[in-house]
Amino acid sequence: MPSTVEKLSTTRAKLTIEIPFADLKPAIAKAYRDLASQITIPGFRKGHIPAGMIDARLGKGAALSEAVNAMLPDAYAQALESHQLQPLGQPEIEMTKLEEDQSVEFVATVDVVPEFDMPKLGSLAATVEAIEDLDAEVDDKIKILRNRFAQAADVDREARDGDQVRIDLVGSMNGEVLPDAQADGLTYVIGSGEMLDGLDEAVIGAKAGEERTFSSTLLGGSQEGNVADITVTVTQVQERTLPEVDDEFAQLVSQFDTVEEMRQDLMVAVQRMAILDQLSLARRQVMDQLLENTSIDLPEGVVNDETQARTSQISEQLKEAGMTLEDYLGRMNDPEAATVEEFTARTRTNVERGIRSEILLNRIADEEKVQVTREDLTNFVLQKAQENGTTPDQEIQHMQSHGHMGEWMAQIRQSKALDAVVSKATVKDSNGRVIDMAAILAPAQESAEDIETSD
Repeated sequence: MPSTVEKLSTTRAKLTIEIPFADLKPAIAKAYRDLASQITIPGFRKGHIPAGMIDARLGKGAALSEAVNAMLPDAYAQALESHQLQPLGQPEIEMTKLEEDQSVEFVATVDVVPEFDMPKLGSLAATVEAIEDLDAEVDDKIKILRNRFAQAADVDREARDGDQVRIDLVGSMNGEVLPDAQADGLTYVIGSGEMLDGLDEAVIGAKAGEERTFSSTLLGGSQEGNVADITVTVTQVQERTLPEVDDEFAQLVSQFDTVEEMRQDLMVAVQRMAILDQLSLARRQVMDQLLENTSIDLPEGVVNDETQARTSQISEQLKEAGMTLEDYLGRMNDPEAATVEEFTARTRTNVERGIRSEILLNRIADEEKVQVTREDLTNFVLQKAQENGTTPDQEIQHMQSHGHMGEWMAQIRQSKALDAVVSKATVKDSNGRVIDMAAILAPAQESAEDIETSD
């Protein structure tokens, strides 16, 4: 279908698109059939109403309008492809000619991806943390397992560091008890630091039945972030006995028969996580450099709309929790976003970065001919299920019911495009060793210990 383009700015274009009447005829015929099945005229069977009767009932242009509306999406898509334009939003459509037996013409004005110069991908570099002392990390994981399987027995003495206590907590401010700052029967391991600041110091030295008071910042409830007086009552003191690290322990906490086999498996897992941490840091640094070295103009309207959408979404979520955005910002105590204006400005900065990242990665994906496979989508679904605590089937159902397939495929493609750039970058660890990112990004079956580094 004939079309012309006029660039209104670097980020906005006007397409004038013509649909020849010969191309419209099949769509008009279908429109008459559809209308004939939707209306009722005495003396005619539904679906068998002549075109003239439909024109008399609905107006002569009804079928033509239906046909044009049906053809608009394809005509618009063809025009975009013909002029190599990538839209950044929905177009504004204006019909400029709509007459029977003549070509139809409409104008689509839309924000588009601007032209920009690509950075030199081979000149990028990153520095990541060196992988050191993995034995200590393995020991920490074994310590966690020992604590998880510790045995606890009641003792009639003062609580010590490492003991397990059962406690009741009551929070108050200005002498008034806070209804949502109370809890009974909590189990806590002294020294774990998993509850309120000051709790460890308060309960150490206390025996069952004793009460202590301390001040701490509340971590939840209506007074979250504020300092309150906390009364803690110790109702039980238990001494914990950690299991010995022997083959029996290995069989209890893992699928392995010996401590040596268990440690070896933990070492592989720790090394894999360390390598993934290096990859994550390298990806962030490379993405930062890509954006720093690329100038991409953005349409104001697109940025404004997305900023407004994100701010409104957060405000609605806070409203459901009984809070305003001002309340939330006050509790967050973030000096860079203390006001709604500052928060909105930061949101806008994040929106701009996100849009520029998508534009740049899509361009890289095109140039690198990145393809998304079924296996890529499967891995993406598995990762989402792990992150969200759901099953892969639940994630697939969510994707299908919410129409996320295209969005997820785009995310996968952009991620693979960034990986393609990272694999070409010069990446060194903090000890100056060059890391082979191409090996890290190789197929998943390559084990962590096969990934080499060189001086």
